[in-house]
Amino acid sequence: MCTGNTCRSPMAEAILQHRLDQIGVASVVRSAGLLSDGHPATDSAADTMAARGLDISGHRSRRITPEMLVGPDLIIGMAREHVREAVVLRPELYVRTFTLKEIVRRGSDVGARAPGQSIDAWLRVTHEGRKPTQLMGASPLDDVADPVGRPAPVYDATARELDELAEQLVDLLWLQVTSTPSTAPS
Repeated sequence: MCTGNTCRSPMAEAILQHRLDQIGVASVVRSAGLLSDGHPATDSAADTMAARGLDISGHRSRRITPEMLVGPDLIIGMAREHVREAVVLRPELYVRTFTLKEIVRRGSDVGARAPGQSIDAWLRVTHEGRKPTQLMGASPLDDVADPVGRPAPVYDATARELDELAEQLVDLLWLQVTSTPSTAPS
């Protein structure tokens, strides 16, 4: 989730979906925003992703609804404000709603999901100790900066940051679980 669903979240959607596809995780990654429906990704976002071999040219913004939040295993906001809005719409989903930076940071503290551990169980452990008051205000610790209206190098920096965070998230949530253990010769 992000504000307009035309920059950060469609970029993150494409990057995360690509990373999950690379390791063979069957998944559906979707993005949405706080504003209106039907707008394309910004030209800068589309160009930035195209330079990475990812096509978001067909993206159209979606406004987040309470119903949209029910199905996902994990809800990721690009900034605290997005997590706050999701939690206002569906307070019971706080346990699986994080900023991307926050889930990577907290997940790194608790360690990768273990084989046999459900995503829900891992999220509960990762969520332990969180307080809604920690979502107040903005914070570079939790927020991916919005590149909208900025020059191309800012979009590129945002894409690099999203890619690094997505890689870490995939490592924490899926890589250890999907990797087949190597067998040593006897």
